[in-house]
Amino acid sequence: MEKDKVPQDKSNLTKNNVKELLYATDENGNYTTTLSTGWEPKTIALSNSIDEINERIAESRQQVLNGEVSPIVYFMEVNKMDLTILSSYVGLWKWRVKRHFKPEVFDKLNDKILKKYADTFEVSVEELKNSITK
Repeated sequence: MEKDKVPQDKSNLTKNNVKELLYATDENGNYTTTLSTGWEPKTIALSNSIDEINERIAESRQQVLNGEVSPIVYFMEVNKMDLTILSSYVGLWKWRVKRHFKPEVFDKLNDKILKKYADTFEVSVEELKNSITK
């Protein structure tokens, strides 16, 4: 894309007076950097992604309140993690982490394991256990 044709559409970046660094070609055809306030298709795609993430968070919160899953699922969604990422952060096999998604298993976890999850989610063990139900 040529430097003078870099999109300057309104986006979430504009609200915070932030610009995105992009590469474009100058008048001589050489690559250079330029700033953009946004591009409408990208803004729409990002907005849709954020909406989907927020829906997943709300759904997981409701599942915790209904007793279907443990709070680990909720905090995993809030922190935009998946099973693979979470298991690597806490240093446990994926099958063990997935097992901890069950409320009856979660309720029996010792403080050492709960601390691993709490540290990963940057909350206290007490918040991990109780913050959603309050």
